[in-house]
Amino acid sequence: MAKLSSLIIEENTTQMTNNGYRALLAQREALEKQIEELRNAERGDAIEWIREQMAFFDVKPEDLDPRRGRVPKKRSGPVAAKYRDPSSGGTWSGRGKPPRWIADQDREKFAITD
Repeated sequence: MAKLSSLIIEENTTQMTNNGYRALLAQREALEKQIEELRNAERGDAIEWIREQMAFFDVKPEDLDPRRGRVPKKRSGPVAAKYRDPSSGGTWSGRGKPPRWIADQDREKFAITD
Protein backbone atom coordinates (compact mmCIF):
# COMPACT_ATOMS: atom_id res chain seq x y z
CA MET A 1 0.00 0.00 0.00
CA ALA A 2 2.84 2.39 0.84
CA LYS A 3 4.37 1.71 -2.54
CA LEU A 4 1.09 2.52 -4.34
CA SER A 5 0.54 5.75 -2.42
CA SER A 6 4.15 6.74 -3.05
CA LEU A 7 3.64 6.21 -6.81
CA ILE A 8 0.40 8.21 -6.77
CA ILE A 9 2.04 11.08 -4.89
CA GLU A 10 5.03 11.03 -7.23
CA GLU A 11 2.76 11.01 -10.30
CA ASN A 12 0.64 13.88 -8.97
CA THR A 13 3.74 15.89 -8.07
CA THR A 14 5.23 15.34 -11.53
CA GLN A 15 1.93 16.27 -13.18
CA MET A 16 1.57 19.42 -11.05
CA THR A 17 5.17 20.42 -11.75
CA ASN A 18 4.72 19.90 -15.49
CA ASN A 19 1.44 21.80 -15.50
CA GLY A 20 2.93 24.57 -13.38
CA TYR A 21 5.98 24.78 -15.61
CA ARG A 22 3.87 24.87 -18.76
CA ALA A 23 1.65 27.52 -17.23
CA LEU A 24 4.68 29.64 -16.36
CA LEU A 25 6.05 29.24 -19.88
CA ALA A 26 2.72 30.38 -21.29
CA GLN A 27 2.70 33.37 -18.93
CA ARG A 28 6.23 34.26 -19.96
CA GLU A 29 5.28 34.14 -23.63
CA ALA A 30 2.25 36.36 -22.99
CA LEU A 31 4.36 38.80 -20.97
CA GLU A 32 7.03 38.95 -23.66
CA LYS A 33 4.35 39.77 -26.21
CA GLN A 34 2.95 42.53 -23.97
CA ILE A 35 6.44 43.89 -23.37
CA GLU A 36 7.15 44.04 -27.10
CA GLU A 37 3.83 45.80 -27.81
CA LEU A 38 4.38 48.39 -25.06
CA ARG A 39 7.98 48.91 -26.14
CA ASN A 40 6.89 49.63 -29.71
CA ALA A 41 4.15 52.02 -28.54
CA GLU A 42 6.46 53.91 -26.17
CA ARG A 43 9.24 53.91 -28.75
CA GLY A 44 6.93 55.72 -31.15
CA ASP A 45 6.17 58.31 -28.45
CA ALA A 46 9.89 58.73 -27.75
CA ILE A 47 10.68 59.21 -31.43
CA GLU A 48 7.95 61.82 -31.74
CA TRP A 49 9.29 63.69 -28.68
CA ILE A 50 12.84 63.58 -30.09
CA ARG A 51 11.62 64.98 -33.42
CA GLU A 52 9.85 67.82 -31.61
CA GLN A 53 13.00 68.67 -29.64
CA MET A 54 15.15 68.53 -32.76
CA ALA A 55 12.77 70.87 -34.59
CA PHE A 56 12.60 73.26 -31.61
CA PHE A 57 16.38 73.49 -31.30
CA ASP A 58 17.02 73.24 -35.06
CA VAL A 59 19.11 70.07 -34.69
CA LYS A 60 19.74 68.08 -37.85
CA PRO A 61 20.60 64.36 -37.93
CA GLU A 62 24.13 65.13 -39.11
CA ASP A 63 24.62 67.25 -35.97
CA LEU A 64 24.30 64.07 -33.91
CA ASP A 65 27.29 62.33 -35.47
CA PRO A 66 30.19 63.04 -33.10
CA ARG A 67 32.79 62.28 -35.75
CA ARG A 68 31.66 65.05 -38.07
CA GLY A 69 32.40 67.92 -35.68
CA ARG A 70 35.89 66.81 -34.76
CA VAL A 71 38.96 67.91 -36.60
CA PRO A 72 41.10 64.89 -37.31
CA LYS A 73 44.44 64.84 -35.55
CA LYS A 74 47.37 65.69 -37.73
CA ARG A 75 49.66 62.76 -38.08
CA SER A 76 53.21 63.83 -38.64
CA GLY A 77 55.84 61.64 -40.09
CA PRO A 78 59.35 61.18 -38.81
CA VAL A 79 61.13 64.34 -37.75
CA ALA A 80 64.49 65.23 -39.23
CA ALA A 81 67.51 64.92 -36.96
CA LYS A 82 68.82 68.19 -35.50
CA TYR A 83 71.79 66.86 -33.53
CA ARG A 84 74.54 64.32 -34.27
CA ASP A 85 77.03 62.63 -31.96
CA PRO A 86 80.46 63.05 -33.64
CA SER A 87 81.92 59.92 -32.03
CA SER A 88 79.13 57.40 -32.66
CA GLY A 89 77.22 59.08 -35.50
CA GLY A 90 73.97 58.76 -33.54
CA THR A 91 71.33 61.41 -34.16
CA TRP A 92 68.55 63.05 -32.17
CA SER A 93 65.61 65.10 -33.40
CA GLY A 94 65.42 67.31 -30.33
CA ARG A 95 62.15 65.72 -29.22
CA GLY A 96 61.70 63.52 -26.21
CA LYS A 97 64.30 62.60 -23.64
CA PRO A 98 67.78 63.55 -24.81
CA PRO A 99 70.27 60.72 -25.31
CA ARG A 100 73.21 60.39 -22.92
CA TRP A 101 75.74 61.79 -25.37
CA ILE A 102 73.95 65.19 -25.44
CA ALA A 103 72.37 65.34 -21.98
CA ASP A 104 73.60 68.21 -19.79
CA GLN A 105 75.78 69.65 -22.58
CA ASP A 106 75.61 72.59 -24.92
CA ARG A 107 73.52 71.35 -27.83
CA GLU A 108 74.94 73.86 -30.29
CA LYS A 109 78.16 71.88 -30.69
CA PHE A 110 76.10 68.83 -31.78
CA ALA A 111 73.80 70.73 -34.17
CA ILE A 112 73.61 69.44 -37.72
CA THR A 113 74.31 72.37 -40.05
CA ASP A 114 74.00 70.60 -43.42
